Amino acid sequence: MTKNGTYGDQRSPTAKRRATGENIVEDAEAVNLAADWADISQGLRKDLGQQLHSQWIKPIQLGTFCKETGTLDLFLPTEFSANWVQDRFADRLSLAWKIARAEVRHVRISVHPGRRQISELSISGEPMLRGGGRAANDGAEGGMPMAAGTIGAQGFTSSVGLDPSLTFAAFVTGKSNVLACNAAERMAKVEAPQFSPLYLKASTGQGKTHLLHAIGHAYLGAHPRARIFYCSAERFMVEFVQALRQNETIEFKARLRGFDLLLVDDIQFIIGKAAAQEELLYTIDALLAEGKRLVFAADRAPQALDGVEQRLLSRLSMGLVADMQPADIELRRLILDSKLTKFAPLEVPSDVIEFLARTINRNVRELVGGLNKLIAYAQLTGQEVSLQLAEEQLTDILSANRRRITIDEIQRTVCQFYRVDRSEMSSKRRARAVVRPRQVAMYLAKVLTPRSYPEIGRKFGGRDHSTVIHAVRLIEDLRQRDADMDGDVRSLLRQLES
Repeated sequence: MTKNGTYGDQRSPTAKRRATGENIVEDAEAVNLAADWADISQGLRKDLGQQLHSQWIKPIQLGTFCKETGTLDLFLPTEFSANWVQDRFADRLSLAWKIARAEVRHVRISVHPGRRQISELSISGEPMLRGGGRAANDGAEGGMPMAAGTIGAQGFTSSVGLDPSLTFAAFVTGKSNVLACNAAERMAKVEAPQFSPLYLKASTGQGKTHLLHAIGHAYLGAHPRARIFYCSAERFMVEFVQALRQNETIEFKARLRGFDLLLVDDIQFIIGKAAAQEELLYTIDALLAEGKRLVFAADRAPQALDGVEQRLLSRLSMGLVADMQPADIELRRLILDSKLTKFAPLEVPSDVIEFLARTINRNVRELVGGLNKLIAYAQLTGQEVSLQLAEEQLTDILSANRRRITIDEIQRTVCQFYRVDRSEMSSKRRARAVVRPRQVAMYLAKVLTPRSYPEIGRKFGGRDHSTVIHAVRLIEDLRQRDADMDGDVRSLLRQLES
């Protein structure tokens, strides 16, 4: 019996069938959404890696999908995580959903309903940006501060904050990136730069995105009332396609050309999109004509962007193309030393720093990530940071970075360096002029290859593994006491790793 005194469901059979049918449709829609999300999530895990996926993508919960507006809700447990995912992964999520099902026109990322939202933090009374940075005050009494990287209220509906940690002060320079850094600093100064646009070319993880954010921070400091737009080329295309579908291209163009500084990352992803390329071309022309500043970043030079219209290529390369080469070992050491300051008073032995700098050489992001992982593991387990701990805990990063150097290559290089015959590596002679180069070669074989002591011994005339262990320990000790020996080994390492 129900509360109103009736028994059971009083609806007509037709109403019951209609309600049941609606429920079945809703259930089927939910199942389809869940299946699409499983595929999208799996793809993002491959693109972003297990760690980023587990921390930011996996906690996302599917919300409702409104067919009328084409809006899909995605929920996260906290405001911080929602803002983080919005700022860094909104483009990927939106594009992935639009590919999975065309009816999804908007992806809305927010805090899960019922969760307590954390109010925006502030430091020294300054409002914080969604991306973590502070809003800059324009200095005028009663004036509204302009937020760095904030998008206009009438469009570009999601704000993109500049990462507060990515500043020029935090950027470590060396021979490989000094030109790009100096050009970026010049682009942010009060006086007009000698070149525009600035095009930063660097492979993954070499610091081009860091410089883009640093330019934004410094430019806002020099021009407090400036309007800055930071986006990826992928986001640019998504917003442009959305404007086309909604017949708002005029508004899109007006908003985009109202910015004083345009920062576009990963421009290589605009390949093959003719309409978006044409709009970007006109935007570049309009902003340059008004003396605005533009900075682009990509993993290849403009001329290497296949599928890009020639007119756009000429605009991208008409200013300054600053090439950022992979960080050399000296720069990698400086970067590690700069990162160690935030872990003080934790002690990290110099041999560990040298090992990381020499071994993790593909990109700076992996280098810093390896150091962070090592220190976090040591702190959480109460162990001391050591070379052995680094080798045990960073196996994946180390194996991915190690170039496949062979023992034959090591023997050949050592023999050329010490001017001894190659046959001496396997001979039984015990003259000092032969033994020491042989020991150095054994040491390098252990440092630079994954071979075991017995395997190395077999490559040196079938010597016992104890002989190899003795040689490795002896050279390690000599490097500590003998500057000439340490110099020889460093020179050989440079030759073999170059």
